[in-house]
Amino acid sequence: VKLVESGGGLVQAGGSLRLSCVGSGFTMSTFHMSWYRQAPGKERERVAGWFTPNITIYADSVKGRFTISRGNADNAIYLQMNSLKPDDTAIYYCRASSLLSGDYWGQGTQVTVSS
Repeated sequence: VKLVESGGGLVQAGGSLRLSCVGSGFTMSTFHMSWYRQAPGKERERVAGWFTPNITIYADSVKGRFTISRGNADNAIYLQMNSLKPDDTAIYYCRASSLLSGDYWGQGTQVTVSS
């Protein structure tokens, strides 16, 4: 199982980014998928999750600004981030979890929001 995130970068406050997480070695539709982030000196927190078959959740801090979605044909999950704030600066990680198969994490992608 492998997860590879991409799409991070430097953006000004108010801007947007779209993160991608491409999976290999497993069928993503059978896993619960989540996006987490970890800012310097802070604990890792979940910002969005997609739970099979079709339930999405968001942290209060990103509701209305972030949207998690799955690819239809590709083994991928996305995080559309709008109205970004400096507090959104963090490394963003993709997580795949299954009661039968366990937890898997990507290597992370850096998001930096300048004021």
